[in-house]
Amino acid sequence: MPRCRQVLPSPECECRMLESLFSAKPEFEIVTMTPDDCRAVSELHGQRFAQPWNDGAFVSLLLQPNSFGFVIRQTNARIFKPPLAGFVLAREAAGEAEILTIAVHEKFARFGLGWRLMQAAIRETRSRGGESIFLEVDDGNHAALGLYRKLGFEKAGERPAYYTDDKGQKSSALVMKRDLR
Repeated sequence: MPRCRQVLPSPECECRMLESLFSAKPEFEIVTMTPDDCRAVSELHGQRFAQPWNDGAFVSLLLQPNSFGFVIRQTNARIFKPPLAGFVLAREAAGEAEILTIAVHEKFARFGLGWRLMQAAIRETRSRGGESIFLEVDDGNHAALGLYRKLGFEKAGERPAYYTDDKGQKSSALVMKRDLR
């Protein structure tokens, strides 16, 4: 009778297995924001903005009939999973929409999540009959400005000394617009 021999993985193989566990390419899904998401949305907002909104403010905005939002989550996280990878909140009225706020978890910067969230907001605006979409952005937020310009937004106005950072420094808000017709 032949003897069975158990083959154990080599140290190199074990290392590759661990490496694949920690380096799997993240996968994400975008879903409609619900009031149940507002606590996590508020926490992420607090990490990304000097003057964060609380979860009550998000619930109040989201429950307005003309408001809508989306959250994005990593679907294949194995070890570290942020409660939320990103979100966008907007409202539409009389053919115009406004991005109220958008944020992406710093762990997922440069993954294209802001692009995907903005595309979701643009599609929803169009489905509601919106013809244009506006947003405000800090004139020093170069990453966001680059994203919005790639999405076709153009400067429509400026609000001098509109934002105040956590050190008390003032910066201007650029009002940007994209025509959806």
